[in-house]
Amino acid sequence: MSEMDAYRALYIAESRENHETIVKNLLVLENGPDEAAIAEIFRSAHSLKGMSATMGFKHMERVCHAMEDVFQLIRSGQLEVHQDLVDLLLAASDDIELMLDDIESDGPGTLDHLEERVQALLDWKAGQNTTGGKNSGSPQPENIAGDFSTQNVGEALLEEEEGQYQMLIRLRDDCDSRNLRGMLLLQNLDQFGTIIQCIPERAIVEDGVFDGTIRLVIRSDAGIDALKTAASVSDVKEVLFGHDINLSAEKAATGSTGVIKPLTLPDIMGAGMDHSPGISKLVKEERVDKSREVKNIRVDITRLDQMMNLIEDLVINRGRLAQIARKFQIKELDETLNMVGRSVSDLQNLMMNIRMIPLSHIFNRFPRTVRDLAHKEEKEVEFTIEGGDTELDRSIMDGLNDPLLHLIRNGVDHGIEKPEIRMKSGKPGKGKLNLIASRDRDNVVIVIEDDGAGINREKVAKKAIERGLITELQAVEMTDEAVYDLLFLPGFSTAEKITDVSGRGVGLDVVRTAIDNLKGTIKVESSPGKGSRFELVLPPTMAIVNVIMVRINGRRCAIPVNNVVEVAGLSVSKIHHIGTQEAIMMRDEVIPLDRLDDMFGKSDQTEILVVLQHQNKKRTIAVDMIEGQQEVVIKPLSSMIGGCRGISGITIPGDGEVVPVLDVNAIVKES
Repeated sequence: MSEMDAYRALYIAESRENHETIVKNLLVLENGPDEAAIAEIFRSAHSLKGMSATMGFKHMERVCHAMEDVFQLIRSGQLEVHQDLVDLLLAASDDIELMLDDIESDGPGTLDHLEERVQALLDWKAGQNTTGGKNSGSPQPENIAGDFSTQNVGEALLEEEEGQYQMLIRLRDDCDSRNLRGMLLLQNLDQFGTIIQCIPERAIVEDGVFDGTIRLVIRSDAGIDALKTAASVSDVKEVLFGHDINLSAEKAATGSTGVIKPLTLPDIMGAGMDHSPGISKLVKEERVDKSREVKNIRVDITRLDQMMNLIEDLVINRGRLAQIARKFQIKELDETLNMVGRSVSDLQNLMMNIRMIPLSHIFNRFPRTVRDLAHKEEKEVEFTIEGGDTELDRSIMDGLNDPLLHLIRNGVDHGIEKPEIRMKSGKPGKGKLNLIASRDRDNVVIVIEDDGAGINREKVAKKAIERGLITELQAVEMTDEAVYDLLFLPGFSTAEKITDVSGRGVGLDVVRTAIDNLKGTIKVESSPGKGSRFELVLPPTMAIVNVIMVRINGRRCAIPVNNVVEVAGLSVSKIHHIGTQEAIMMRDEVIPLDRLDDMFGKSDQTEILVVLQHQNKKRTIAVDMIEGQQEVVIKPLSSMIGGCRGISGITIPGDGEVVPVLDVNAIVKES
């Protein structure tokens, strides 16, 4: 990867964070004035503008600059926030996202309707909707640091207990990207404290119009080492602190008589050019706080995947070595393996935690979706999110966005009624849609619930009868749960007309398929007139799972523990035949029986029954013996081998044998 490619990747990551901040706070601002939201939007737009100018994305820079100008007027009280203005700003944020997508695809990041969008924003800046007649000039940004006087600098130098440090940072003379280096080091320092003064001004640094020397005062409790590390980006020649800078200033200010003259602001802020070694007694030795050193770095996700593969290999080989130690009864090896085993387990748990991502990464995208869809459908929706800090493995998170998006759109479109209909039925005009995440033992539970009309059982059954899926007699006998399950059939829809939101019969089918692929389950509950509830239960990770090792016709296979309901003895007298299908009666429930002869061959020693369950369906398989339960790493089947019906992957236990893992979802679906 070239240096420019690395900068481009960093730019995209930072820009997406700024874009998300803008959208999130625009939605907050839509509900009423909020100074914190305005400040966040202004800061993000300014940062995005500066980075775009540095990277040469002129269209992005112009849109952000226009947005920044509008928010400067809002922040100064010269412009009121109206619904039309929020809609325009959200549309501009959509343009930013489009340009980011283009840039990420190695495009130029241009916008076809750039002039129209910028002019629409400039119209607000020009004063067409301003209040109070204060638009005679651009308001000056607030000076949060006050006057940068000699007294203030002296206090920053001498009063260590206040946590203020004066810094002088010099870039290399041959640095080609002063603006980018300056922007990066200032952003790094922002993470460790508050920059109360910067010379030259931050905007000038980010535009690159300076001589490569930055002088600043920062308030921080991180300590000198942490601040120096944060400021030491590429092309930084030296980083000096208060005592070093002041020593040079002292030398310049002292005459031949050795009397120290009073230091002026130019003396202090211009010091450091003739730096001499030594320790100044004017400043106490700063306290070094190691706890705030740089700890967060960006790592490409492919590297984490490679580390995970290596740890999985360690888990496999640990089991192999343990088996060898037991076989040959080598005491010294067994003791060493116990220590190695603990280290591998700790490393495995640490790696699993590193791969965990908070659900807020995808939850934060949905408020905008709900807002836009509710406006389009002329509905009022109060959308709440809980449990965004609940974590899931990245591999599961990648496949979760689309199912949740379908369910949320379904809740707004099908579930929540229009205000006039709700009020006629005695409900508040504004409907409620909740997205809730929580942990239940080892699983993650995500609930999407609304207080809308609920699922109309008769309407679903009627549509199923029309399509020939069930008979009228079956419809009468079916439970509510079985009727709701029809909604997940491919192509099934109860919408009266096809729109860009619903009616095509792909929504819930996509949800069921995606959740099955993630080894999860989905359950539907509904009360007519009161609302619906969709519950997703997902495993925290798909890489390392607990399985039961069994043998069928002398061959070993693994069954995921979370799909096993129970294990029982198999009596030939209890087996019944329904057509060509064998079945067994267990606790007044008829469950199909499979022998898996087509996969493992016919066995004459099947005396054990394993009851499997997926969703609400059960199926049993006959096995020869149960070897026990263990934790294994599941590897997907090679693309060279292709898919195999009933097999979800393979694992390698301690003895080195390749063992297939049964795909319980596929087996149960055949019933």
